Parts: sequence; C-alpha cells; structure tokens
Amino acid sequence: MAGNSIGRLFRVTTWGESHGPAVGVVIDGCPAGIKISLKKIQEEVDRRKPVDKGSISTTRREQDRVRILSGIFGGKTTGMPIAMIVENRDTKTKDYVHLKNTYRPGHADFTYDQKYGIRDYLGGGRSSGRETVCRVMAGAVAKIVLSHFEPKLEIFGHTLQIGIICAPVFSEKNKKNREKNPVRCLDISMAKKMIDYIEQIRIDGDSIGGVIELRIHNCPIGLGEPVFDKLGADLAKALLSIPATKGIAFGEGFGVAEMKGSQNNDTYIKINGKIKPKTNHAGGLLGGISTGEPIIMQLAIKPPSSISMVGRHDSCIVPRVISVAESMVAIVLLDHLLRQKTARI
Repeated sequence: MAGNSIGRLFRVTTWGESHGPAVGVVIDGCPAGIKISLKKIQEEVDRRKPVDKGSISTTRREQDRVRILSGIFGGKTTGMPIAMIVENRDTKTKDYVHLKNTYRPGHADFTYDQKYGIRDYLGGGRSSGRETVCRVMAGAVAKIVLSHFEPKLEIFGHTLQIGIICAPVFSEKNKKNREKNPVRCLDISMAKKMIDYIEQIRIDGDSIGGVIELRIHNCPIGLGEPVFDKLGADLAKALLSIPATKGIAFGEGFGVAEMKGSQNNDTYIKINGKIKPKTNHAGGLLGGISTGEPIIMQLAIKPPSSISMVGRHDSCIVPRVISVAESMVAIVLLDHLLRQKTARI
C-alpha cells in the first residue's frame, strides 16, 4: 500500500498535489441514508483557510469550493464511495521554478527525491500542506455521521501555546472566544500577545511553532481494539500524519515521568450507581480503550520550514492545523464506532 488511505470500515483516501488541477478525497464505507449538507462541509473547509490577511498566514488565497462527485443522491449518502474535490486556482508556478535543483531545509524535497527518484518541486507536490484540505472534507462528513450517535460527541481544538507564549489551561466558559481571534486561543489577552509575537517573527523573516490541545467530550466507553489498533495508537497515527506535527501527548503526557504511581493512578468512585474514574490523568484512555472521560491530547506543531524564501508561506501554521486535527480525530472516532458495533451482540 502506498500510504494514501486511513481507516478500516470508514476508509479515507486522499489524492492530488499542491499545484495540480485539483485535490480530492474518496470516502468508502460511509453508512447509507445519512443526510449530507454541502454547506456544513464547506463551513469546515473554510475554517482551514488562512485566518488573516497575511501577517500570520500564507498569502495564497484558494476559494476551496467543494464539489461532490459521487456517493450522494437526493441529499443523502447511498452507501457507495463519496468523492469530493476542490480545484487549485491560486497557483503561482514561477515562484517555485528556482527550486527545481534545490532541496529546501525542513521540507520533504530530499526524502521524496531519494525514495522515488523524482519529485514535484512546485510547492512540494503531494507533501504540501495543501493536501490537508482533503482530510477536512472527509472529516466534515465524519462529523455529520457522528452527530447521529448518542450521546453527541464533541471534538474541540484550540491553541494552547505559540512559541514561548502560553495560554491558561482549558476553560469551558471561554470556548466561545476561539473564533474571535486569528490564533484561535481561548484567552483573548494572551491571543493578542501571540499575534504580536508572530508579527515580530514575520518581520524578522522567520517562523514559529506552538501547541494545540484537542479534547473529545462524550466519547462512549469501550472504543479501541487490542493490541495494535488501540484508540490512542490510531489517534496518534492520524494526528502525526499531519504535516508539521512533531509530537503528541495524552492526559498528563510527558509529565508522568515526574509523577509517582499514587499521583498518576485514576482511582474509581461510584456516582449515581455508576463506576467512573475520580480523576483523569490517563486522558480518557486505559489499555488503549476509551474510559468515557474526556480524551485530552496535545500536539506539538513545528515552525513552518519556508523562511525568507520566495513563495507564499505561513509565519505560523498552528491556527490552521486545528481544523485538520479535528477532522482526523473525527475520521478515527467514526471508524472505531463502526467497528465497535461488531464487537458485541
């Protein structure tokens, strides 16, 4: 297999290159009879677009108008493969011609060339972050299908850190602030500091990374397959496949290295006749299986590699990765929910 697909029952395959005619996705295994809203898919794709006019994000401005080619009839899924595309319209090939014989530091130019003996030097081709719009289209469909399950799952990502600037820990009451600032931080005052910091980095001709937190609420107990298809393992694979993602932590993450077992263990209590963990140091996963507690993950996002270079690039990609990360989580969760239906009669 060439590594362009993910999922067992809900299977997603992406295709296309940065400067090709279009990029797209094929989804196989989507249950039939689900009402699909093109508007909702477009809204998810629009969240992935550059979040400002260039001080933070790339100046490449693609319309990213989603077209559904198959798998939908009368506004509902047919059970057949769903194909969707967006066209690449705002390409400037001349900005990349000079890279034909040059390997860009931090990019996949060298490794693709060594592996295949040929590479698409126009924006990185298949290795470009442009490919992630395909994941968001698939993730949008996955979110729509997930909305039919009870209880309603919630997948929520936000910016926790940009460079040395850290926001306070997650607050439920501040969730509404995420879309009120271009860095998608829940703390408005820290968001302003992050924006100023990124702007100074941009002026210096450099780039910066950060940390995203992802939270899954209302996840059913029991998702995840032993031994190699653990839910955490599949989430990690999906999220680490996103360009620029360099690390992932669940629950206390690397903090467990400094904890004693008595501090890290989640003891059980009974509430209203139901057994549940008293704390959630494990981050919602035990033995690779969901506990019903919030699944909490943090992603380390590297600074964009294209610095002081001809072309159109992001100074900080962290805010744009959030929609992609949420989409990958939705794809994995739906796949595991469908698999769980075969685990018990």
